[in-house]
Amino acid sequence: MTGTAVTGPPPIEASTRILLRELGVRRDRDEWIVGRMATRTFVALPAAGARAVELLGRGLSVGRTAELLHEETGEELDVADFVRDLAALGFVARIGTGTVPDTVPPRASLPWLRPRAVRFVLHPALAVLVGLLVATAAAVLVRRPDLMPCYRDLLWSPHGSLVLVTGAAAGWALLFAHELAHLVTARAAGVPGRMRLGTRLQFLVMQTDISGIELAPRRHRLTAYLAGIALNLSVASALLPALALTGTGTTAHRLLAAGLLLALLPLPFQCMVFTRTDLYFVLQDVTGCRNLYGDGLAHARYRFRRLLRGPRAVPDGDPSTRLPPHERRAVRLYSVVLVAGTALCLAFMAAVTLPADLTLLVRAARGLGPDHGLARNADSAAVLVTLGGINVLWLLTRWRNRTRRHPPAAHRHDP
Repeated sequence: MTGTAVTGPPPIEASTRILLRELGVRRDRDEWIVGRMATRTFVALPAAGARAVELLGRGLSVGRTAELLHEETGEELDVADFVRDLAALGFVARIGTGTVPDTVPPRASLPWLRPRAVRFVLHPALAVLVGLLVATAAAVLVRRPDLMPCYRDLLWSPHGSLVLVTGAAAGWALLFAHELAHLVTARAAGVPGRMRLGTRLQFLVMQTDISGIELAPRRHRLTAYLAGIALNLSVASALLPALALTGTGTTAHRLLAAGLLLALLPLPFQCMVFTRTDLYFVLQDVTGCRNLYGDGLAHARYRFRRLLRGPRAVPDGDPSTRLPPHERRAVRLYSVVLVAGTALCLAFMAAVTLPADLTLLVRAARGLGPDHGLARNADSAAVLVTLGGINVLWLLTRWRNRTRRHPPAAHRHDP
């Protein structure tokens, strides 16, 4: 059956029936997560909202759905307005005889990678294997404490440019592998996923949008969130026994030590949950928050405005009071971490990172020219290309993403 396209607010009457697009539904505590995997759009609904979606999906009219909901809940619910909201989310294919235009779904990274081909990454045996690998590395470290990583391991060559170039190449390779682990694990759970560059405060990062994992079971969700950390630990754990088998002072030993440290370096960054790292999503899932970062930021802004101007400056009050009690506590604690962590990061950048980068760039620029030898020119050029390129890429990525929103979250909606 064909119909006319809906170009404006569609007329919705009691007799109107709708056709829903393919939706995924999962119960989460006292709410239901409903969304479309194709467009990575999700919403958290109360039980009445989920029941309305079920009834409308069965082909019941708007009026009949409202009657059944009234009989079941004792409340008068505006189902017609609820349908309009569902249509705005892209959940509705047809209203009456009018078709609702669909949005273009975001492109997935590595679309040729099929869920069936990577399903093994969700098997519990893989987690056990990673645990055994880490335990083996820990045992080696106990027997050989001299293999404990140190910052000097990065300086494996007397040539600074060689250290910088190889470190950047290895670091970006590990970063790609880290994000690929997220993508593969999410794809195994049926989530398309997309990798791209992004920024976290002063950091240039790769990030993987795995929106849709909200519909997966908790074990699969946590596996997808922790896959990158597991990859780094696995690489480091595999390098440590190899390091123990090579002679101290050899080039192979120095390279393995540098690789070991490069694999471990991203892990402390994961603790910076105020930048929405992997552990942030674990924290958000465990606390049952829908948008921990957004709600925490809103609460911090409320506190800041109230501190500057007094209670009358925020007539709407504290936005966290509209959250369920368990979320309210988590959001308020997270807002403290968010403000303190951001302030410390920016202060460190202003006091250490930025001056160091500028000093290195100025020295490299002064090292170019016919008055210097070939080795000095090559060293300076390598520093300019590597360090300067990273900073330029950060600026371009920040500029490109300045109008983009954060990855979609399951926001609440009431019918």
